[in-house]
Amino acid sequence: MDTERLIMRRWRESDREPFAAMNADPEVMEHFPSPLTRAESDAFVDKIEWGFGEYGYSLWALEVRETGDFIGFAGLLLQTFEAPFTPAVEVGWRLARHAWGHGYATEAGARALEHGFTEAGLEEIVSMTARLNVRSRAVMERLGLTRDPADDFDFPRLPEGHPLRPSVLYRISRARFTPRLRPGR
Repeated sequence: MDTERLIMRRWRESDREPFAAMNADPEVMEHFPSPLTRAESDAFVDKIEWGFGEYGYSLWALEVRETGDFIGFAGLLLQTFEAPFTPAVEVGWRLARHAWGHGYATEAGARALEHGFTEAGLEEIVSMTARLNVRSRAVMERLGLTRDPADDFDFPRLPEGHPLRPSVLYRISRARFTPRLRPGR
């Protein structure tokens, strides 16, 4: 898969080291319970790759077309934790700090949504984050996802009183999605 500036591809062994460094960065992981160890990061890559075989989609590694730099991931992930809206397919992203502020999350997120609706045949895609995560919420809104405060929830894998437990849910349906034009289309 591709976008104007990014290559969205399956993971390579060489992605594991920069991905682990990104997952160990407290600023990148600010809205997650904690940074990941190298073993946890590698296990996450294994889970991502498993998803491609199981569902035909997952979280694609992101590579900047111009430089070949690995900058993180974006894509689709089946969420099955206990919540009123699950199971659901989530569009998500995580980028290295040096890749923030360039529009890459929005660009890759839009391509992932397009894949979900046109190639995977999904009817609805959600996105969720901690209520405090203003940057990701802005990406969700740029992608056309909308929030109904009645859908907000407490993330069940975090204990009561944890500052990241209050979460917001955004949604978009296939009927409301408008694909963005890509080069060559």
